[in-house]
Amino acid sequence: MSGGVAASGPADERVPSSDAGVPGDARPLADRGVTGGYAAPGENIPIVGGAVRFFDERTGLATFGRNALQKVFPDHWSFLLGEVAAFSFVVLLLTGTFLTLFFRPDTTPTTYAGPYVPLRGATVSSAFDSVMQLSFVVRAGLLMRQIHHWAALIFVAAIVTHLARIFLTGAFRRPREVNWIIGFGLLLLALGEGFSGYSLPDDLLSGTGLRIAYSAALSIPFIGPWFASLFFGGAFPSAGFISRLFVIHVMLLPGALIGGISIHLLIVWLQKHTQYKGPGATEHNVVGLRLWPGQTFRSVGLFFLTVAVIALLGGLFQINPVWEYGPFVPYTAASPAQPDYYIGWLEGLLRMAPGWQVTLFGVTIPEPFVPGVVIPGLLFGGLWAWPFIEARITGDHREHHLLDWPWEAPWRAATGVGIAAIFVVLMLAGANDVIGAWLGIPVETLTVLFRVLVFVFPVAAWFVTYGLARGRLRRGSAPISRPGGIALRRNASGGFEEIHERSAEAIAHRAGEP
Repeated sequence: MSGGVAASGPADERVPSSDAGVPGDARPLADRGVTGGYAAPGENIPIVGGAVRFFDERTGLATFGRNALQKVFPDHWSFLLGEVAAFSFVVLLLTGTFLTLFFRPDTTPTTYAGPYVPLRGATVSSAFDSVMQLSFVVRAGLLMRQIHHWAALIFVAAIVTHLARIFLTGAFRRPREVNWIIGFGLLLLALGEGFSGYSLPDDLLSGTGLRIAYSAALSIPFIGPWFASLFFGGAFPSAGFISRLFVIHVMLLPGALIGGISIHLLIVWLQKHTQYKGPGATEHNVVGLRLWPGQTFRSVGLFFLTVAVIALLGGLFQINPVWEYGPFVPYTAASPAQPDYYIGWLEGLLRMAPGWQVTLFGVTIPEPFVPGVVIPGLLFGGLWAWPFIEARITGDHREHHLLDWPWEAPWRAATGVGIAAIFVVLMLAGANDVIGAWLGIPVETLTVLFRVLVFVFPVAAWFVTYGLARGRLRRGSAPISRPGGIALRRNASGGFEEIHERSAEAIAHRAGEP
C-alpha cells in the first residue's frame, strides 16, 4: 500500500529477498547453496560487511532483521500508550542511576549542616541528609529528583490507561489472556516500585505512609507479624528498613519489571497484533505501518516527546519538597497530607473503613486487614482474572484479533467505568483532610459522604455508561435515515457546482464516523 501503510497476514509477512541465490528466497545464505557470501574469493570485503556476512551465514540474523523490519503495526494513537509507559521507564532507569550515586540508604542519625537554614542543626537520618544534599548541593540533583518523580507518576498513569484501553476494547480475549496477566502484574510491580521509591527519603510524609503499610502487613492473621518483621527488619521503625527498601527499589523490582516488559513485548511480537475494525482490517491480517521506516520514526519521535514533557514537568513544577515535611519522627504525623495518586485509593480505603474488630476461632482480626488487604485483593484479583470471567459469562472462547469499540460490549464498558468510579472515590477519600482544609468541611462529614459515594457513584456510573453504550450500539446497527446532503465542488473552470448525495452511508463516511 502507498504512503507507508501496509497490510500483512500470515502469508505475506515474510519479505522476499534477492541478495543471493534464488530471487525471493528468504533462507540464510548457507541454506541457499551460496558459499563465499557476498564477494568472490580474494575480493576485498569491508570489515563491517564481512562481520555481517560472518554472523548471517551462521545465524541467519540478516533474514530475521529483514522480516522484522517488515512487521506491520496498527495505525492508531491508543496503541502508543504502552510505548509512553516504556519510555517513562527508560527515564526512570537513567535518572534513578544518577540518584543512586548520591543517596545513602542509612538510618544512622546525623546532624544536618546543609544550606537549608530552617533545618540546620536538626537531627536527621543519613538517608534524609543525602536527599537534602541532592536537592540543594549536588548540581542538577533537584532537577533529577523531580524528573524521576514525575516520570514515576506518568509511568503508572500510562500503564493504567493502556490497561483500560485493553479492557474496554476486549484486547485481552483469547489468545492474549497470558499477556493480560503479565501486563496486570507489571502494574502491581510499578505500584510497588513507586511506593518503595516514594518512601526512601525518610521524610515525615513518606514515613507516615510506611507506618500505615507496616500496620496493614501486621494485620494479616497468623503470618502478619512474621511478614512485617521480615519486610521491615523488625518492629517499625527499625534500623534496617531503609536499606531493605533500597534493595527492593533499585534491584528486585526493576529487575522484575525489565523481565516482565521483555516477556510482554516478546508475546506481542510473536502474536499477531490486534487492530480496530476498519477498511481492509480482518481477523487474518494487520493494516498499518511497517516497523521500518514508519513505526520506527513514530516511536523515536514519541520517545523524545515523552522525555521532553517529563523534563519540562521536572524543571518547572515542584514535587515532593521533603524539606517542607522535615525528617521522619515516629510519634509525629503530617496533616493535611496524602500520598501519590497511585496509592491514594488504598489510603482512602483505610480512612473510610469503620473501626471494627472481628474475632474468628479465637483470633482477632485487626481493623486494617479488611480495607488494607482483603478489599484490594478482591479488586485486583477480579481484574487479573477478568479474561476468564468474561469468557465464562459470555461463553465466547474464540480467538479475537479485531477489537471491539467500547459501545459494542455495553456491559463490559459499564463495568470498566464502574470500577474506575470506585477508585476515583477512594482516591478522593484518601485526601479527605486536604479537601476538608480547602473547603472548610469537617473531615468526619467528608468520611460519611465518601462512604455513601463509594456505593452510589459506581452504580450510577454503570447504568449511565450502559445506557449510553446501548444507545450508540442501536444507532450504529440501525442508523437514522438522513435527508440528502448538499456539497459544493470546485470545477475545472474555477466555479462551484452542487453535489447531491442521497446515501446516508456516504455522508457518515465523510463525517469520519466508524
